[in-house]
Amino acid sequence: MARGGSSGTLKATVTWLECRERPRRIPSLPVNVHASLLRVPNIPLHFYRYLYWRIGREWLWVYRLRMKDEELSSIVHAPETEIRVLSIDGAPAGMFELHRTDDATMALVYFGLMENVRGRGLGKWFLSQAMTTAWNQPITRLTVSTNTLDHPAALPLYQKMGFSPVGQSEALVRPLTDAELLSITKAD
Repeated sequence: MARGGSSGTLKATVTWLECRERPRRIPSLPVNVHASLLRVPNIPLHFYRYLYWRIGREWLWVYRLRMKDEELSSIVHAPETEIRVLSIDGAPAGMFELHRTDDATMALVYFGLMENVRGRGLGKWFLSQAMTTAWNQPITRLTVSTNTLDHPAALPLYQKMGFSPVGQSEALVRPLTDAELLSITKAD
């Protein structure tokens, strides 16, 4: 991770990946893990923001936190968007968000686990659930992107699960300021 200029922005290299076929093997849920995975078609915005922040704060997921309610709602409540929430032992533990970009393509827009459940062998299983959900639709391509600010295992996991890099680009990420964080926590 490289620091940008004095503005506090961070430079990241974004890797774009695609998968052209359904996963051949679905990893098993780790033993003694009590998990549920629920589709949340009308997710309350405050709950979405909570999940987004708790999952992505270490990886600088900030884009959606800066959105006004109307803009965020138009994305997460769109008919082309599907959100699934993972619970472990009855508590929220992760989420993935899929978005149909055209008739043949689905994008895995967000995918992640909360810090308290990382390292328990859930990553491959959870990603396979996201991929299977996408491939249950009539698509020919599933896309995802990751960047150098993301979890170090993200890119290798995507590749292990059948995604292939198709391009790279550079991006600038501006972390949330303390004032923005305070504003977000006071919103709901």
